[in-house]
Amino acid sequence: MDTTFTTSLPGGTWSLGDLDVTRVGYGAMQLAGPGVMGPPADRDGALAVLREAVDLGITHIDTADAYGPHVTNELIREALHPYPASLHVVTKVGAVRDEQGGWPTARRPEDLRRAVRDNLEGLGIDTLDVVNLRLGDAQGPQPGSLAEAFGVLVELQREGLVRHLGVSNATAEQVREAQAIAPIVCVQNMYNLAHRHDDELIDELAAQNIAYVPFFPLGGFTPLQSAALSAVASRLGSTPMSVALAWLLRRSPNILLIPGTSSVAHLRENVAGAGLSLSDADLAELDEIGR
Repeated sequence: MDTTFTTSLPGGTWSLGDLDVTRVGYGAMQLAGPGVMGPPADRDGALAVLREAVDLGITHIDTADAYGPHVTNELIREALHPYPASLHVVTKVGAVRDEQGGWPTARRPEDLRRAVRDNLEGLGIDTLDVVNLRLGDAQGPQPGSLAEAFGVLVELQREGLVRHLGVSNATAEQVREAQAIAPIVCVQNMYNLAHRHDDELIDELAAQNIAYVPFFPLGGFTPLQSAALSAVASRLGSTPMSVALAWLLRRSPNILLIPGTSSVAHLRENVAGAGLSLSDADLAELDEIGR
């Protein structure tokens, strides 16, 4: 693959409320140690990735205090503080880590207030740009009301600790319930070529100028689906990740990407790959993967 890089990021920008962010962002989850626990094996390398992301023009970094826990936020602060005015950090609350590496829910009012304080302290700021309420569990979205938990975040927003709100790992019904309580600027769910369950929701949000942020761009593919994606990538002289990212950018203008990596080289490849040109015939072939 030709990985010649240009600082002109693919996809342009999108507005999260009053915050303009590049549609190609960076997810910091992989900067922590194995299993998203503990410090990275190469701390200097992790700091270099964050600085490179900003140097490449990325203005959207996704994180959570639960990553590590505390590790990624501390790395972001060490690498980038004081933050450029154009850089916006999106975080999430609603889950913590246990000693076994699990992700138990933490959505009681006191849990959420503590999580917001921990994110503020870890990042070294007075106000969080965007806070997503993480719902469901490790298996995915689960039905149930978010009113109490989301209401706590609305209170924190009124107190000036949070600028904008979003939801993550949410059902379409929970998204609409949140919107009935307060405005949201983004939804962060699992979605990719092989998992198209949120197609209708994406289109609904696009009509409302609300961002949709998919995670796991290559997650959950069957061997057959992976083979089909690899075949398209091979024909285009590219990689499956590049094709998957480029397809997401083409899927809808409100989709923002947050691919993660702990390698500067892979970061550059991901950004360049997202700009891969897909023809209508390529798109039609790719769409068959998720059917």
